[in-house]
Amino acid sequence: MAYTRSEMPRRAFLASVAGGLVVAPRAARAQSAGKSPRVGAVGVTPSDPALIRAFAEGLGDQGYVDGRNVTIEHRHAGGQPDQLRGVLAELVGSRCDVLFARGAGALTAARNATSSIPIVAVDLESDPVAMGFVHNLARPGGNITGVFLDLPELSGKQLQLLRDIVPTISRVAILGDPVLNAPQFRATEQAARDLGIRLTRLEVRAPSDLERALEAARRGGNRAVILLSSPLVFVHREEIASMAASRHLPAVSMFVEFAEAGGLMVYGPSLREAFRRCGGYVARILRGARPGDLPIERPEKFDLVINRKTARALGLAIPPALRQRADQVIE
Repeated sequence: MAYTRSEMPRRAFLASVAGGLVVAPRAARAQSAGKSPRVGAVGVTPSDPALIRAFAEGLGDQGYVDGRNVTIEHRHAGGQPDQLRGVLAELVGSRCDVLFARGAGALTAARNATSSIPIVAVDLESDPVAMGFVHNLARPGGNITGVFLDLPELSGKQLQLLRDIVPTISRVAILGDPVLNAPQFRATEQAARDLGIRLTRLEVRAPSDLERALEAARRGGNRAVILLSSPLVFVHREEIASMAASRHLPAVSMFVEFAEAGGLMVYGPSLREAFRRCGGYVARILRGARPGDLPIERPEKFDLVINRKTARALGLAIPPALRQRADQVIE
């Protein structure tokens, strides 16, 4: 169809307005109508209370308080990823203004559930561009933004830190999800080859796999365990720390909360800070920002945390140089 010269600017303007309304109109409309906007927070497992507080702090920094001028609907799939589809269908059907996806599984389910509701995600396993979540990091486009890690080589650094504590270590087990942690498995295996360390690859998909895997690590003659990042490891960090200690296996994770639960050592970003930053992004969207215009954020600081009490129980001495490098030593 041909347009006259006078029609073209008006039609172009209307098209641009319609395009802008695809991902960021609901919250603005709700607030202009005097209604409290609604945020749907979803994950495979229940969220840790400290992380919920961190997310709320990010919202609060910009004036949004749950129950006062925003409503946060927390939902989870009870540890069953295949239940996420139904959970997201409920949230989308209830006309949430923004979705907050906790983890790669929740993000994938949210993306499949809606292309119009803005999604803010915290995802420590995926490459957002390679997975097709966003067009690029600086200007994601579409309806997805958030905090992503995508540093599979992090587990290789953890392997080096283990060698600093146990210089004679020659065999280490790595536990992770074969799909979710595939890039981390590959990066750790390469780092192990460079260091001359033999790795035992142990796959865990469910809580019932954890004790079996740790026992297999012990029986296989492994001297330590690296836990790749996943919601499963985070949720069951206390049980993992206890099971590893009872088998005399030094264990390393990327979650600070693991060392607080009794694990030997942590090297990784602050998950609490990532949740707080996601809360800030949700607030900006509630104020009218488009998710496609908010750049993907990456963790900027990585913490080394050592549980000295656990080290003593395992008969390990923390080298002075490593202790000085640590951001925190739990006594």
